[in-house]
Amino acid sequence: MQWLYCDFHIHTTWSDGEYSMDEVVDLYGETGFDVIAITDHVLDTQSIERAGRPISELSVMDSSQFGEYQEALWRAARRAWERYGMLLVPGVELTNNTTRYHILALDIKEYISPDLSVEQIIEAIRKQQGISVACHPYIRNHSGEDPSYHLWQNHERLASMFDAWEVANRDDLFNVVGLKKFNYIANSDFHEKRHLLSWKTLLRCEKNIESVKAAIRNNNQVSLFLYRGGKIRQ
Repeated sequence: MQWLYCDFHIHTTWSDGEYSMDEVVDLYGETGFDVIAITDHVLDTQSIERAGRPISELSVMDSSQFGEYQEALWRAARRAWERYGMLLVPGVELTNNTTRYHILALDIKEYISPDLSVEQIIEAIRKQQGISVACHPYIRNHSGEDPSYHLWQNHERLASMFDAWEVANRDDLFNVVGLKKFNYIANSDFHEKRHLLSWKTLLRCEKNIESVKAAIRNNNQVSLFLYRGGKIRQ
């Protein structure tokens, strides 16, 4: 086994990111990362209705685009592996801005609605043998907002339901997650190039999706590191 450099929270032009999937693959691949997850936004229905604009103007996806998105992820994953030996895990960020929770769903194959309750979302992810991650569950200095307030408000009940919680997101460390000793990972919440310089995850496991998922769930050999530039691997 080896230590793998990982980032499990990345956005592309499929939602509100500035880079295409191929550009993201090149950026992380050339830097030397071992594992990434692309997790573009799927937004809840009430938030879309409140916006009063077509889905195409909101930098998010809906259920009608999910199949095409999955196909794009599979193509990007093949390119990442063949060109860089980098594992790309398909995912989405289920974004409910009405009740205020954001949940990463990693390695899912079928659409999951962000209109569902937290418990229903976690169960739907589990049925697909995916990984559920509580996103930025506390106040973030870089945004001054708490888009996942509902998760922390109910953390005692939800703690063990999630496979992991973000203990760090971009430049923020959530010591409350560490103090509770929840399973954790650290991610960039990447939208633009400067976000590459941020907290990331180290996992000690084999470089395949099932081993990576098991390492997150077991959370025994996991660490976080603050990436500040340069090539990780030559």
